[in-house]
Amino acid sequence: MIPRVVHCGPVTCLNVTGMGEPGGAEHVSAIGALHAVAVAMGGSEGPLEGRWWVEDTSRPPLEVPRDQWRWHLLLPLPGMPDPGAAEAARERARASGAAVDRVQVVTFTEGECVELLHEGPYSEEKASLDVMDAFMAEHGLARNGPHHEIYLTAFTDPEPRTILRQPVTRPTG
Repeated sequence: MIPRVVHCGPVTCLNVTGMGEPGGAEHVSAIGALHAVAVAMGGSEGPLEGRWWVEDTSRPPLEVPRDQWRWHLLLPLPGMPDPGAAEAARERARASGAAVDRVQVVTFTEGECVELLHEGPYSEEKASLDVMDAFMAEHGLARNGPHHEIYLTAFTDPEPRTILRQPVTRPTG
């Protein structure tokens, strides 16, 4: 497990923003809505991604109860869809029963990031995050935005693989 520094330019995605534990009802509903709209647009282009943060700054993020975790769930698109395409896809997907009105098209840029491939259960990500934190400290980097995960395998895969990404900045002074 060796972290690396990468630069992440603009990416356009389908997005649902929410709060709650991974695998909980809110999270699962958001995933269903994303996929329903993606299929109505002609299929998703990339793996499911999540950007995670907590608003409780009095303790480390992993000590905050999971039902208080906030997230953006994302499905990357090949580019900006034509005007009205997302709205039309939401209408076509409405019959699925998914909460498709929550799906938006967003574009964001993370810039410089530290990235690491985590192989193993999500419950063991802390070890990989600790490696990333040590790397950031060694290279004089500080967190600069929500923690980002790219799910290379399905959530139900017994041997999950996840790219962990942390936007960073180089503090001055």
